[in-house]
Amino acid sequence: MSKRLLVYGPTGFTGKLIAAQAKAKGVPLTLAGRNGRRVQAVAEPLGFPWLALGLDDAARLDEALRPFDAVLNIAGPFAETAQPLAQACLRTGTHYLDVTGEPNVFADLARLDERARARGVMLMPGVGFVVLATDCLAAHAASRLPGASHLRLGFNSTDAISRGTLRTAMDQVVGTAATLREGRLVEAPLGRLEHWFDYGQGMRASIALTWADLFTAPHTTGIPSVEVYAEAGVLTRNFFVLCGLFAAPLKSRPARLLMAAQAKLWPEGPSQAKRGKAPRVLVAEVEDRGRRKLISRLHTPDGYDFTAPAALAVAEQVLAGHFLPGFQTPGKVYGADFVLSLPGVRREDLDGYSRPLPTPAQ
Repeated sequence: MSKRLLVYGPTGFTGKLIAAQAKAKGVPLTLAGRNGRRVQAVAEPLGFPWLALGLDDAARLDEALRPFDAVLNIAGPFAETAQPLAQACLRTGTHYLDVTGEPNVFADLARLDERARARGVMLMPGVGFVVLATDCLAAHAASRLPGASHLRLGFNSTDAISRGTLRTAMDQVVGTAATLREGRLVEAPLGRLEHWFDYGQGMRASIALTWADLFTAPHTTGIPSVEVYAEAGVLTRNFFVLCGLFAAPLKSRPARLLMAAQAKLWPEGPSQAKRGKAPRVLVAEVEDRGRRKLISRLHTPDGYDFTAPAALAVAEQVLAGHFLPGFQTPGKVYGADFVLSLPGVRREDLDGYSRPLPTPAQ
């Protein structure tokens, strides 16, 4: 019997890209979502079967999932969809994948590890740009410096974001940034922690953010101290500082309603032309307790153009029987070089340093 994939939530910007990519690659799948009319509008032009499927009826959800070998969840916010689908996957013996970047979702799914192992089910969140790209890069960098004690990851900046990503970012507004120190999460005011990375055009200031790699990178590499940074010029840094100062009022109901209204005015997603001009660059620094440092850099297409083939590539691996039960990460299961099999991706190893990089003058 052929293996079957269910894609849940194909009506958003990323979902439509994944469905179109699957059609182009000849990957058979079934599309499902809460709004049957909207799912049908995506599925029928592509010739895919579809289901109207909510998440509030466990019996109905289990019945729908049983014929499938794997579920790829693209329906955000994942804080609302990941647990119902993952729990149903555990009950039905179905593998669970998603493209979330929400840190709390990773932590919550990791708590299901023991049950997933007992059921022979793999739970792998983050098979899109976040966290597959950084996870594979972290695995590679760690392999270059056995015994590394610190990992620092940096992202170059981009303004090519979808409406759904913007809405999720607004939901995640907090006043602090977390880092992992010897296995323990430590928080600092947003905008205070800074590091410099070379994304290919000289050293750039970047500020720490609470990112999913704080949960996945230790699982993949065994490195106990992890920091994640995003490139930030003066205006961006000041914006984050203001978000930190006003995090509490920004979480009030009136502020949430205002931000939701603003998000509706944002385009559904960046155009193909804009995405083509927004390649991503990721940097991984590993350092050992002797202060020896090595640096690797990964170049990828825009995050959305990366996510569609990446998510489908992982799904195809699962359907081919290549998986490990339990909570898993892409770099741990599929290896550091898996990312290099995706279109438009290249990696380079930079010169190592025997001492910390000097901090450029601001």
